[in-house]
Amino acid sequence: MTSVLKRGFVGRPVSSDQIEGTLLPKKIALPVFASDAMSSVSYATEEILLVLTLGGLAFIHFTPWIALGVVVLMVTVVASYRQNVHAYPSGGGDYEVATVNLGPKFGVTVASALLVDYVLTVAVSVSAGVANFISAVPSLAHHRVSIAAVVVLIITLLNLRGVRESGTAFAIPTYAFLFTILLMIALGFIKMLTGGELRAESAGFSVAPDQAYTGLATVFLALRAFSSGCTALTGVEAISNGVPAFQKPKSKNAATTLLLLGVLALTMFVGVTALALIAKVHMAAPEQLVGTPPGYQERTAITQVAAAVFGSTHSLGFLAVAATTTLILFLAANTAYNGFPVLGSILAQDRYLPRQLHTRGDRLAYSNGILVLAGFALLLIVAFQAEVTKLIQLYIIGVFVSFVCSQTGMVRHWQRLLRTETDPNNRRQMRRSQTINTIGAGMTGFVLVLVLVTKFTRGAWIVCVAMPLIFLLMQGIRKHYDRVSRELEPEPGPPTLPTRVNAIVLVSKIHMPTLRALAYAKATHPHTLKAITVNIDEKDTKALQEEWQRRGISIDLVTVGSPYREISRPVLDYVRGIRRTSPRDVVCVYVPEYVVGHWWENILHNQSALRLKGRLLFEPGVMVTSVPWQLESSQARMDDDRVDNRPGDVRRGA
Repeated sequence: MTSVLKRGFVGRPVSSDQIEGTLLPKKIALPVFASDAMSSVSYATEEILLVLTLGGLAFIHFTPWIALGVVVLMVTVVASYRQNVHAYPSGGGDYEVATVNLGPKFGVTVASALLVDYVLTVAVSVSAGVANFISAVPSLAHHRVSIAAVVVLIITLLNLRGVRESGTAFAIPTYAFLFTILLMIALGFIKMLTGGELRAESAGFSVAPDQAYTGLATVFLALRAFSSGCTALTGVEAISNGVPAFQKPKSKNAATTLLLLGVLALTMFVGVTALALIAKVHMAAPEQLVGTPPGYQERTAITQVAAAVFGSTHSLGFLAVAATTTLILFLAANTAYNGFPVLGSILAQDRYLPRQLHTRGDRLAYSNGILVLAGFALLLIVAFQAEVTKLIQLYIIGVFVSFVCSQTGMVRHWQRLLRTETDPNNRRQMRRSQTINTIGAGMTGFVLVLVLVTKFTRGAWIVCVAMPLIFLLMQGIRKHYDRVSRELEPEPGPPTLPTRVNAIVLVSKIHMPTLRALAYAKATHPHTLKAITVNIDEKDTKALQEEWQRRGISIDLVTVGSPYREISRPVLDYVRGIRRTSPRDVVCVYVPEYVVGHWWENILHNQSALRLKGRLLFEPGVMVTSVPWQLESSQARMDDDRVDNRPGDVRRGA
């Protein structure tokens, strides 16, 4: 049943030689990797306005200058990452750049920042999508967390089916969002130029300042609004981390997609911000809004702009904007679903994360990484009740940590190449790239400090604690793998052979598994061979001994006592006794066990063999051999495995 459900939801396995078929053309790669950056258009303007209105409506006049700062920063970061894509096309992205040029500790720092940020990307994007959906359907406001959890599960399932398949599923909503937002911007400016009025539903509300802002407090408020607006940059780094997923030529296609992403994101951000100012969108906390009717629930900034452009909240244009914005916000989480598993795989290969994250699943996706990401995102959504305003305070810190380390690493990368390059044209190109990366490092470094200062007390401290903890965890995992590798390093010369092999067969009763274990143990020709049974019930033990003699089994049957009716301890004491007598000998314990086909059948058996094997594994000089006997119910599982591995099914699954 489990196998059937897995095939139904995830699909049939795809063979490794078909991985080329999962690579993405630019038209699919754009929605897969750029949905996060483009979706931030829907809430970046809103976050700027929410911060500025803390000082009252008079502070909204700072919005154009703050938006201009975001635009300059976006242009710089996009130009900088185009250098990364060409220089490091292997998919390590910021982690690889920092590791190669700044050292492993900086690489792990970047990795910890990105892992945190990918989780937050899912939580913030889905929560923002739910908020936008509730703006259109306010009656569902009380089901915010449940809706967000369902959306995360759906996106997880789509990604488990494979990158190419999920990319195709996400392409239509992403392009629909692009079309509706660009159409809204165009119609909004046409309406304004032809004398039409653009007026948001909140234009008539006033805003009560939460306190008086003067002098340095005003500057701090503007800087805080700028740091919130920098959420528009989230997701820009995703393409540099996903270059291996592009079709050839990988670097060129990735760089082109990154440039297209920057142009589209900036166009939409500037357009939405301008229309929000023209329509007098007033965003503020509910307690600050003055003049609202009873029960009023403020819509998001982008939906207010849509209502102003298209005339009402019942118009087709408004509904299209609301629907596509909700979808793009949900699908923006897919950027993290493509970045987190790939980064997790690279970190696992470098022994900083568990090795299970390095392997691909049935559909050639990194399934374990996808599931880990979904699990942590759900925890955040539940913990913060899917509130964007709360989650956004944790956001972008990880992004800018990776920005700074990556761009600093690229500066050193070009400097290293310049030491050996003699061709004047190549040196000129390298100097230009180094200049771009230097500007990028400086600007993102300034914004990182700004974000830390303005957001630390509002929840960003959680990220500042989480990142060092993840850093220490990854360092601990690396130390463990290094220690294990040293311990497993083979010694020079031929392996040391044991003096003798003492075989023991565990016996509870005489049945087919026991007879098979006895026959197999005898066939290995050990130096000594004995059967051992634990005396828990005198009547059963005596019956076993009588049947042993009646069958004429030539192997000695040893009975060990167990006054406390325990099985594992007497066997361990017996094995240890053999080891004390002959420390250079090896003891091989044969454990007969039968194999069932259904999970519920395991509940009906005491699993004593499993517990005993688990304890014997810690005994030095002891080998444990399972001798299975398959029951009829296990044949169904074997048949399912044969169906899963048929070549015809693999072709259909592809």
